[in-house]
Amino acid sequence: YHPHGDSACYEAMVLMAQPFSYRYPLVDGQGNWGAPDDPKSFAAMRYTESRLSKYAELLLSELGQGTVDWVPNFDGTLQEPKMLPARLPNILLNGTTGIAVGMATDIS
Repeated sequence: YHPHGDSACYEAMVLMAQPFSYRYPLVDGQGNWGAPDDPKSFAAMRYTESRLSKYAELLLSELGQGTVDWVPNFDGTLQEPKMLPARLPNILLNGTTGIAVGMATDIS
């Protein structure tokens, strides 16, 4: 569930699947995920498939070992991790760029 609908989630997933956007992509995608000269030229959701990349599986490999607390999801029907454990420092390996209220960051 996302308050802005599925398009916001899909665009985030597209970014995580583009090998030219991340040094280590988190999503292994099949289909048209855009091009380096036009990253917004990706295909509609119904024309693409995805799964976690090996790198993402490594990041989440300790999830089932009781390393983090679990809380109810948005409607209380499932349990989800309170935070995601990571075996590797993803922010240092992939970097980040963003703008928030009154501040900006660019870690490459």
